[in-house]
This record gives sequence, structure tokens and C-alpha cells, in this order.
Amino acid sequence: MKEKKTNAMRLLDKLALDYEVVEYEFDEEHLDAIHASESAGLDPERVFKTIVMKGGSNQLYVFVTPAEFTVSLKKARDITSEKTLELLKLDQLLKYTGYIRGGCSPLGMIHHYPTFIEELAKLQDEIYVSAGQRGMQIKIKPEDLLMACDGTFADFT
Repeated sequence: MKEKKTNAMRLLDKLALDYEVVEYEFDEEHLDAIHASESAGLDPERVFKTIVMKGGSNQLYVFVTPAEFTVSLKKARDITSEKTLELLKLDQLLKYTGYIRGGCSPLGMIHHYPTFIEELAKLQDEIYVSAGQRGMQIKIKPEDLLMACDGTFADFT
């Protein structure tokens, strides 16, 4: 596969942060992070998925969590001070982030949203997040990801 620069990669280049791109064959039927980690031959504990949620205030939030974990709505509501939170509808994902399901990166979205990275990321030297395109992951240090997406480490699983 020929690598093309995604918004996520361009942002990391602009910030002069180190990263590597891992490409893999993806399956349209299985776009979840577990399948991505298996397809790429990566440890699912180090592959983080990007979940976009909408609060009752209509504010969007980005949660970056290990592939095998889910976001605790109670903890997420506490972190965001929202009374309600729900997943952003798939048909709205591209409009608000610039990305599609299976290729949504916390980096380089078309708008900046409050971003929370599961604090488990700090236990890893490097983690993988979507590069902004299906079949591509970015390997990056958790601290560099935090800086690049102006995020916050938090416990929400």
C-alpha cells in the first residue's frame, strides 16, 4: 500500500513529533479496534480507539480508549459535567470530525473538541491510534498524543 498523508500525520509533522505508520489490510465488515489490532499484528492493549460522544449541551467530546475497553458513561459524564452523553451518530461522524468509522483519529479533526485519553495509556511506552484512514495506525508516545490533541489523561473505563 502506498502511504498518503492524512490530517493526523500532517498535524504531527507540523508539531515535529515522532510517529510511525503501520498499514494493514482491513475488512469492511469488521472495522472495530480489536480486528484492527489483529489485522495489524498489534497488541490490543496498545491499540486505542477513538469514540466521539455528544453531550446534552450539544458539545462533542472525544474519548481515546484501549481497543478492549468501553467508556463508562457515568465516569464520562462526571469528567465532562454533562447530564447526558450519547455516541455521535455515524451519519454525523464525517461532518463533525472529517473522519469515517474505522478511520477516526483523535488527531487532525476538522474542529477541536475536548479530548480525553484513558490514563491506562500512560502505562505504555507507545500506543497506536487511527491515522485517520482505514487500514492505517499511528504509533506514538502517549505524552506526544496528549500534546498533539491538546487532551487530558483521565479514568473513564
